Amino acid sequence: MIIGIDIDDTITDTYEVMINYSQQYVIDVLKKEPILKEGNCAEAYYTRYLYDWKNEEDFDFLNIYYEKIMKELKPKTLAVEYLKRLHNEGNKIILITARWKSEKFDVEKCTIEWIKNNNIPYDKLIINAENKLIVAKQEKIDVFIDDTFKNCKMIADNGIKTYLMDTRVNRGLIDNKIERVYSWPHLYMKLKHND
Repeated sequence: MIIGIDIDDTITDTYEVMINYSQQYVIDVLKKEPILKEGNCAEAYYTRYLYDWKNEEDFDFLNIYYEKIMKELKPKTLAVEYLKRLHNEGNKIILITARWKSEKFDVEKCTIEWIKNNNIPYDKLIINAENKLIVAKQEKIDVFIDDTFKNCKMIADNGIKTYLMDTRVNRGLIDNKIERVYSWPHLYMKLKHND
């Protein structure tokens, strides 16, 4: 089986790190109280949604904190163990991330180092995947896993088995073609059940 897997908030704890730095940014730079909006966000840029940031505020935040965030991330609990199981069982793992190129630091190098340092098994890494459906088709993905509802919907609507990793910002978004999973053990159970 060829499995396409997003990195941020699917394999990593990005939300926790991102929210703490975004709180600091709102307090120190924007000089506001850091109140988070309730609700769901189908997009990957949930900080913009949660704070009602304008584009320039979002880009300024990322310009200041992007590298710090990427370097501080940790794998989600049991993610590495279950990725190793899947890989050892003969599945091909393609990491598909929308992480974009930065003028301030080498995102690809940082991502590869993070993967290596955390012993993440994979067969291929695709960075700056703006349209994950195109990548999924090119790579002949059998199963796709992501935390961004928009990506999952687009891929599921094209007949690829899709799992949405549950997060605070996607909890109320539902589509009958997409299965929600709450952890890596849950995802593994679903994958084995659907074999």
